Amino acid sequence: MASTPTHALSPLLRKLESIATLTDEERHAVESLPVKTRMLAPRQDIVRDGDHTSQCCLILDGWACRYKLTGKGQRQIFSFHIGGDIPDLQSLLIPVMDHSLATLTSTTVALIPHADMRELTLRFPNIAAALWRDTLVDGAIFRAWIMCMGQRSAFDHIAHLFCELYLKQEAVGLASEHRCPLPFTQLDLADATGLSNVHVNRVLQEMRRNGLITLRSQTLVVEAWERLVQTSEFDAAYLHLQKRAAP
Repeated sequence: MASTPTHALSPLLRKLESIATLTDEERHAVESLPVKTRMLAPRQDIVRDGDHTSQCCLILDGWACRYKLTGKGQRQIFSFHIGGDIPDLQSLLIPVMDHSLATLTSTTVALIPHADMRELTLRFPNIAAALWRDTLVDGAIFRAWIMCMGQRSAFDHIAHLFCELYLKQEAVGLASEHRCPLPFTQLDLADATGLSNVHVNRVLQEMRRNGLITLRSQTLVVEAWERLVQTSEFDAAYLHLQKRAAP
């Protein structure tokens, strides 16, 4: 492990400032967090179901996911995470994990001790409010996923997810012009949507034939944004984005 330079926490600032407004003093306080960095390989658990934790994990670069396994080893992915996300923020108040967090790609993470996060939120109530807002947005995303899984067709479900993932990345400067990284596998997509790998493949082929998307070299290009939004009934209001970062 190595100490993280101040500027390395810019992904967290970009994330918070996509949903809230911070003062210069608050930005400096976030940048001054005493954290450690780790570089992790793809498909590596960061924290496991049942672990007792004393630190939060901030994604600096790369992709991660929350997931849980059934007794038969079947995986359900609950969410995808990009730079700026703190997927286990709830561990500040619930230190025993009830699911696992793992990398999907080569990923750099910053580990933030709970004690320092608590001190930060006590000193700066507006930062605490921004983090609380982030957890509320996280809950809104969960509700959107449940709605898709229960009530939308496989085609509309995947279209809705693509709209969400694009806007989340655009908001923190990782995507633009309806083009964004999408570095996870078709099997990951199946485990996130509750569909079979074969069914996901058919949906992606249909999207390509209809001129909606191009998916190549781990990059998603939405060729017809308005049509994708319309077919999936996508409404970005649940993401509660206040502003978008420059790419």
